[in-house]
Amino acid sequence: MMPPLDLDTPTVRPTPAGQVGARHRPAMPDGAMVRPHGPALPLRVGTRGSPLALWQTRDFLGLVTRFCPLLHQIDAFQEHVIATTGDRIQDKRLAEVGGKGLFAKEIHEALLDRRVDFAVHSLKDLETELPPGVVLACTLKREDPRDAVVLGSVCGTFDSNDPWAALPRGAVVGSSSVRRQSQLLHTRPDVTVTMIRGNVQTRLAKVHGGEFGASLLAFAGLKRLALECEAGIVLDPEVMVPAAGQGIVAVTVRERDEELRELLSAIEDWEARAVSTAERALLAALDGSCRTPIGGYARMTADRTLRLTGLVARADGTFLLKRSIEGSPRDAQRLGHALGAGLRRDAPADIFV
Repeated sequence: MMPPLDLDTPTVRPTPAGQVGARHRPAMPDGAMVRPHGPALPLRVGTRGSPLALWQTRDFLGLVTRFCPLLHQIDAFQEHVIATTGDRIQDKRLAEVGGKGLFAKEIHEALLDRRVDFAVHSLKDLETELPPGVVLACTLKREDPRDAVVLGSVCGTFDSNDPWAALPRGAVVGSSSVRRQSQLLHTRPDVTVTMIRGNVQTRLAKVHGGEFGASLLAFAGLKRLALECEAGIVLDPEVMVPAAGQGIVAVTVRERDEELRELLSAIEDWEARAVSTAERALLAALDGSCRTPIGGYARMTADRTLRLTGLVARADGTFLLKRSIEGSPRDAQRLGHALGAGLRRDAPADIFV
């Protein structure tokens, strides 16, 4: 382990021509700048091992080093791939084995045991209440939050007036998400939704191989892997309400690591923080499990108003309730709680059992 290093120390080798030096860092949003920090190096970053997780981690590290080029010069980061329970269990729905937190449990443990210094996640995979001692340090600019339909050979062409018309009657659609399942079945009760697990490439192969007629995936993941051409249909959020946090990369750290938290806060995207705060507050108010179909999607309108849409449903699609609320981004937490409380109050109690 290298000793603590002052990133403004002038004895570190010079910045190559064309790069911004440590003493002349680029300005951050609202005038914030990356301040000097002296944590022990290298910093160890925890991540899942899927191609998408690794892409997200490396993209994040690239962002950090663009704002502080010296970190790139001194090889400040080490990737630590951590196998999670959610990755290992491929034959059951997450709801049957403990919920989406299984994609983060072992990573949280590594963070608290000081085996890693921070961790990169898909925000939608993080449980609403993090373990004691772990905090959300920053959220990055949101990628396209919409869901996409990957169409197999049995499907027809896309009709903008009826996005589900491409699915033939009785089509078998692969999805492990009860949120996606409930919204699809609410409109198309004739189709059959069957569990599909695995990384993006595995799911695409199962559709192309004819095991499924179609599948539903996050468009953000396809775009990040340069596979957006696989999306036969990209669904408007009003047709398919996305998952809370979908398309947002989040970074967690130990609560007491104040220097690292300050460094990471400097690269946070304020809009991503506002919309994710509203969406996660909605989840907290609904207090649903992984068995509860819940959608939550917030966005900024042209006049900088925050608009939050929430959805609760039955997994079989026989009940679906969707509502929206608007307000100031500064009230994101309150808006999420208010919308969630209203949805919970007016939905059948059995949805939350």
